Amino acid sequence: MKHIKIFDTTLRDGEQTPRVNLNAKEKLRIAKQLESLGVDVIEAGFAAASSGDFSAIQLIAENIKNSTVTSLARAIKSDIEVAAEAIKKAAKPRIHTFIATSPVHREFKLKMSKEEILKSVDEMVRYAKSFVEDIEFSAEDAMRTEKEYLVEVYETAIKAGATTINIPDTVGYRTPDEMYETIKYLKDNIKGIENIDISVHCHNDLGLAVANSIAAVEAGATQIECTVNGIGERAGNTSLEEVVMILKTRKDLFEGYTTNIDTKQIYPASKLVSLLTGVTTQPNKAIVGANAFSHESGIHQHGVLANPETYEIMKPETVGRNVDNLVLGKLSGKHAFIDKLNNLGLSGFDDKKIEQLFAEFKNLADRKKYVLDDDIISLVSGDAAEVVKGRLSLEQFEISRKDSKTKAEINILLDGEKEVSASYGSGPVDASYKAINRILNDNFVLEEYKLESITGDTDAQAQVVVIIEKNGKRYIGRAQSTDIVEASIKAYINALNRLYQD
Repeated sequence: MKHIKIFDTTLRDGEQTPRVNLNAKEKLRIAKQLESLGVDVIEAGFAAASSGDFSAIQLIAENIKNSTVTSLARAIKSDIEVAAEAIKKAAKPRIHTFIATSPVHREFKLKMSKEEILKSVDEMVRYAKSFVEDIEFSAEDAMRTEKEYLVEVYETAIKAGATTINIPDTVGYRTPDEMYETIKYLKDNIKGIENIDISVHCHNDLGLAVANSIAAVEAGATQIECTVNGIGERAGNTSLEEVVMILKTRKDLFEGYTTNIDTKQIYPASKLVSLLTGVTTQPNKAIVGANAFSHESGIHQHGVLANPETYEIMKPETVGRNVDNLVLGKLSGKHAFIDKLNNLGLSGFDDKKIEQLFAEFKNLADRKKYVLDDDIISLVSGDAAEVVKGRLSLEQFEISRKDSKTKAEINILLDGEKEVSASYGSGPVDASYKAINRILNDNFVLEEYKLESITGDTDAQAQVVVIIEKNGKRYIGRAQSTDIVEASIKAYINALNRLYQD
């Protein structure tokens, strides 16, 4: 048996996706889902980057019991000290420290010689080791670093106490053949590597992150660094769901390879990350996209009806999708609701949480004829419609139209006081936002407004994500409702409350 560890960096590298900005509570919710998913390591953030990142890592470290929790840290003492402080209450703490090693980084960014970098690696890995036993070392831009020098760098890190060495393709430049050759070369030439985890961290700039990660495993890598839905800066990172399902589905090639991932939790995890980050998953995305198990061709449909194996290489329920045909409605009882949760892989809730979720389900069922699987997953995952408590809350609104003009009358509580305003706009959302701005006597740049349907029926829940900008800072708001205008107003108010909390 060969166990492949899954190192999830959704909360660190994934959060570098443009316009993604998660708060500590949202990061904890994702971390708990990652723990349920079975990831071995959760990279909770970069503690030295900001006080917000530090607090989020600390919160995650205090609450996650089964997965290792790590913080990224540059190979400098101050970063390592902050990382150690952030993870000190973790059940399984790790410090992940790094320094760049490629010629371009040595010359232009670090302005350090090879010898100076080796000295830094030795000193900083030893320093990190003085805080925790589990140390991961990364050579940034390893794939553009001379192989012989990489051997020296990693040998130095191992001698200093590193328990995992990470080999990143930082700019997504390598091909699978090159990745295989590099990992094989390092595995064969680094002294002391026998009992060390070999990790790879691939970026997707050429669309090869998943292929490169699999090639690395074939060459002897024992840990894959990845993100849910493959999110990340530029073109993204290795997709967790794809590498896991490749190893699971292609047992003919990967006989004896295992991961700790509960694959039935993949789709709920994907939905949660999409809801909280506001990053829509492309419909044709492998494993988790809306079309991943859809068949439009008549020939394909006939084949799947006759035998799903004709055109499906995995069962949807394996990844937590379309488990049954039980459709819930307003007459459905708690037993049916709990059964649905279990079938969707959404279990482990205490009685109090079940009561809360069931009440929310009944409220939704009063507004929808049928409550579909994605509605349930959305409800449990994040209630992305969760109110961000703060200065503003919506009391009621009214939309009217006269002479091709749209008018919105908004009634909100501002610092506990009732405020009413009305405004005209090019549509109900525009008019509503102008009315709110009038109450606040301020204007905000609406950088992004995104509307999507959670399900496909006519009474579907709408999810609205807005990003507003003020003084160079961006604030995200999300909300859900079967009423698009209501979801839009609540999302805007949630974004404003985040702004006022800052």
